[in-house]
Amino acid sequence: MSMAAASSRSFSFFFSWLLLHTHVHVHAIFEFREATVNEIQSAFSRNEISSKQLVKLYKDEILRRNPILCGVADLNPDAESEAEKADQERAEGKGGTKLSGVPVLIKDNITFKKKRMSTTAGSYALAGSVAAEDAFVVKKLREAGAIIIGKATLKEWSGFRSSNMPGGWSAYGGQAKNPYNLSNEVCGSSSGSAISVAANFATVSLGTETDGSIICPSSYNSVVGIKPTVNLTSRSAVVPISLRQDSVGPIHIPEGGYAQYLNPHGLQGKRLGILRYPNSFNSIFPQNSMENATYQQLFQVMREKGATLVDDIVIEKNEEIYENEMIALLAELKRDLNSYLENLVSSPVRSLADLITFNHQHNTLEKIVDYPQDMFIKANMNNGMSKEVQEAISNLERLSKDGFEKMMKEKNLDALIYVGQKLVPFLAVGGYPAITVPGGYNNENMALGVSFGGLKYSEPTLIEIAYSFEQATKKRRPPPNDLIVTQVTQTSISSL
Repeated sequence: MSMAAASSRSFSFFFSWLLLHTHVHVHAIFEFREATVNEIQSAFSRNEISSKQLVKLYKDEILRRNPILCGVADLNPDAESEAEKADQERAEGKGGTKLSGVPVLIKDNITFKKKRMSTTAGSYALAGSVAAEDAFVVKKLREAGAIIIGKATLKEWSGFRSSNMPGGWSAYGGQAKNPYNLSNEVCGSSSGSAISVAANFATVSLGTETDGSIICPSSYNSVVGIKPTVNLTSRSAVVPISLRQDSVGPIHIPEGGYAQYLNPHGLQGKRLGILRYPNSFNSIFPQNSMENATYQQLFQVMREKGATLVDDIVIEKNEEIYENEMIALLAELKRDLNSYLENLVSSPVRSLADLITFNHQHNTLEKIVDYPQDMFIKANMNNGMSKEVQEAISNLERLSKDGFEKMMKEKNLDALIYVGQKLVPFLAVGGYPAITVPGGYNNENMALGVSFGGLKYSEPTLIEIAYSFEQATKKRRPPPNDLIVTQVTQTSISSL
């Protein structure tokens, strides 16, 4: 399930914004891969590289690797000219924000009003559609001087078309691949946002989350991801699932900004609960496994940095949460998606019913035999917000308060540590924030993330904890070079 904030390779990427082989001649050698926003700005100021040159470097990397990884759906045809304008403004002493001239990717369900580019949500049904204006988050990015280099791929319709569609697949963008191991899961609907940052297709990226769609792919692709508290961000002009549960970055910035919480000693004095699955951590990873040993080492680092770990946290009734969540989301999908489609300036489809018809008529293009639209059909059967739907939403509110919130307060916890998204639906339905940080890799080079969840508006505390953990461990490493594409086949990028 989908709709989060941004993905980045580290907190130095992400919170610089406060949410996060080349043919180009540069004045001095500048290694753009793994570069932070601060490093890029320093390179700009020293004239080691221009924004236009940086955009070309990222485009070259995308052209070289994206035909296999499928992390990018479309490229902005005006990115280089917009970067050149940013360079001119910098030369005139204008700009000056952390994001000025920095290439950013946005998920392809976030509206970016640009000729020859549509916001497709991964479906050919919206190819050629025209929106009235940029999403609010895109406006803020552009006001800050960021260069929208393109659109990141996603699981089609944020995973709500078909119950058996694999993570990262869409008709428009193809099957996204994990840059650490092509056979590994990519997870979630914001898969392209995470893959692209991991593979150095952009400095930072923006995603969305309804239930795990930033945290899960960020974890699987070894990048930092943050999902803010629901309602802390604007959802305007974003293809929705549920306005009640969707979350998008950037975060509204408190006085002094979020950078003040980048505290390397942030674990000191914190009480962290370890979520059991359901009775033992070993029910996820066997006791003698590499994964279990890795996480136990990471937990020990937290203790050494001054955190108290409470190792007996169990939150029950997950099945009841899932059942009520699905009832609510299917009804909200029809209501909120219909509203979005109706308000487009131009579109081949204007309702969920139109989408179902389109998919029937283009069943080969949309692979309806492989990935049936059972979730669309169930959603379309709803007739408004029925009594059953309203009761489901009420149940979710009760389960959130009596479950996660009550546990956090009774145990006096600053954050909950968890691994994997499927066992924490309470974070999604309650609108709670979460952050994930790279924690290492297993023998198959699958990334192992460590995630921290908290109560509403606890972003400052979560940032302190996660940043301190990241600085103490520094587990992220770039994807292996042996996965570089050597033969370019037909690309999924349509605006090259």
